Amino acid sequence: MAREPLGRLESVELRDAWQSESGDFTPWLAREENLKLLGETIGIELECEAQEKDVGPFRADILCKDTSNGTWVLIENQLEKTDHCHLGQLLTYAAGLDAVTIVWIARKFTEEHRAALDWLNRETSDHVNLFGLEIEVWRIGNSPAAPKFNIVAKPNEWTKASAISRTELTETGRVYLEYWTSFRQFLLDHGSSLKAGKPSPDTWTTFSIGRSNFWLCAVIGVTNKSMIVQLVLSEPDRLAHFHLLRQEKDVIEERLGRDLEWRELPEKKESHIRRTFENRDPSDRSQWPSMHETMRQTLEAFQAEFRDRVKTLDATAYVPAGEEPV
Repeated sequence: MAREPLGRLESVELRDAWQSESGDFTPWLAREENLKLLGETIGIELECEAQEKDVGPFRADILCKDTSNGTWVLIENQLEKTDHCHLGQLLTYAAGLDAVTIVWIARKFTEEHRAALDWLNRETSDHVNLFGLEIEVWRIGNSPAAPKFNIVAKPNEWTKASAISRTELTETGRVYLEYWTSFRQFLLDHGSSLKAGKPSPDTWTTFSIGRSNFWLCAVIGVTNKSMIVQLVLSEPDRLAHFHLLRQEKDVIEERLGRDLEWRELPEKKESHIRRTFENRDPSDRSQWPSMHETMRQTLEAFQAEFRDRVKTLDATAYVPAGEEPV
């Protein structure tokens, strides 16, 4: 049986694909389908907030949100080799923002700039993460040109996790750190669609659901021996969004269970739709396998139910009781 002939990859000059950084490359990258490609490369689901946007005294080529936790993701672009000017901008961002991921994209990274990012990832706070990516464009024969991102520098999750474990954690903090480390590996081993972040000594961990100001959250408790999976809605418009979802309560509970708890919390900054599991003790390692499986199944069910729903929510469609539609 004759085999299909194989094509040959041909490199395309970046300037043939995009003539300028600000006029061509930045608008191209800011499109949803291209941010998805970038996000898949670095393992973060991105939602574009603005291009050429001021963030306090800073100005980013592209400003995004990490939809798993609502923190800033700042993207700096170069169609040329990396330079000290852009490195200085990254240092300014890292120094001025409490929680931020910085993505530096360039045609080519010098060894000095790659080493600088590696050093920063080792020495900075766990809340600051820096990626360095080289951009390439390829085609086969007369096919359309295709971009490819290559990671040359990234946060060293295991180094930072080890640093956390060496600090003066309480016994409970150590339990949480070990539990989330184990659960993250459990998700990887089972090929889950859930993308876990770095393990921490916190009682909770979060997962993206595709839109900023919404995320999934898993919570464990040593003291109350419970486990919670919930959809979190945050400002702005979280009360309107909460009521729009509650209008679909019967359908949602038919799929997720009648034991859901609908927590509007009008005096707080978040609303929750949650499911609680009692008698789950994270300090008892023999319970971890069953806790991991229940947590995975529940998070995946929440993801399947709410992912498309939250993307279509429009706060202006909510009319409080007693008010006339505009």
